[in-house]
Amino acid sequence: MEYVRLGKTNLLVSRTSFGALPIQRISDYNEAAQLIQKAYDGGINFFDTARAYTDSEKKLGIALKDIRKNVIISTKTAAKNAQALKADLETSLSELNTDYIDIYQLHNPKIVPKSGQPDGIYEALQEAKKEGKIRFIGITNHSRIQALDAALSGLYDTVQYPFSMLSSQEEIDLVKFCDQLNIGFIAMKALCGGMLTNIPLAFGFLRQFENVVPIWGIQKQEELSQILYFEANPPQVDDKFMEEVENERKNLSFDFCRGCGYCMPCPAEIPIDFANRMIQLLRRSPTKNFLTPEWKEKMERINNCIECKECEKRCPYHLKPYETLPLHLKDYLQLYSEMNK
Repeated sequence: MEYVRLGKTNLLVSRTSFGALPIQRISDYNEAAQLIQKAYDGGINFFDTARAYTDSEKKLGIALKDIRKNVIISTKTAAKNAQALKADLETSLSELNTDYIDIYQLHNPKIVPKSGQPDGIYEALQEAKKEGKIRFIGITNHSRIQALDAALSGLYDTVQYPFSMLSSQEEIDLVKFCDQLNIGFIAMKALCGGMLTNIPLAFGFLRQFENVVPIWGIQKQEELSQILYFEANPPQVDDKFMEEVENERKNLSFDFCRGCGYCMPCPAEIPIDFANRMIQLLRRSPTKNFLTPEWKEKMERINNCIECKECEKRCPYHLKPYETLPLHLKDYLQLYSEMNK
């Protein structure tokens, strides 16, 4: 396993790291613990989760309790004020079976919290750091402008942002800029939520950037084995490799939803940020969370779309949800029908 310094944190983290969002789907806690332990035995020492990922923190806490000092844990809060952040932090500490979190990240805020703002979020982070409850402060975002703002502010030790072989030159420039600023760059959605299926291409592309630490979403033993194989045998990046990358990029046309939520609110009350990636969510999250009468009603709001195109104007990736949402509705209703036969 290769380890790299994560920006100015000076933490040495495994370049192949563990994204714990998909382990929500593992119902058996022992099975989840075995997967996490296998990752650790394979050399992975960096595990990323979030308060929003249902029981993901708890599963990590069970699996990593006895080796806590040997691993680096990051989690996230979507709190909108200082009081909520403190409550989230205490819950995360309890679930993770630890008295400190290595990197505590703000989870996709609409604006970058800074000192002196009314919500007091950044001050709460600083207070938690002084108390020893967190070691470093990070932020995640789907907006390149917000990620750049966070990096430039000097207030954050790490930036977590979607980065994959489908990323644009502007996003590659963001990676390089974070390197220059000594900001740790954590790459989420390395497989674009399951859209990328050519693992050697996806892995090899990211391996070019020495400051990028991808957190691979892992749910199954075979997925972990595959990622560990490429860690030990990285694909050779040459002209032929890059030609295959370009072909893949052209085929996928960058047309996929990252779930950032910047398209909201919708005048027809369509939950666009969830609905426009529903099929990916059903592959990676517990299906019981979404195949419910409540979510069926929300998804059927797609039929009420007035095509005002406000979502397109707000989307940082220039997508057209009003065109793709009907396709997600069709697939969703089919799965819902099969589940409720």
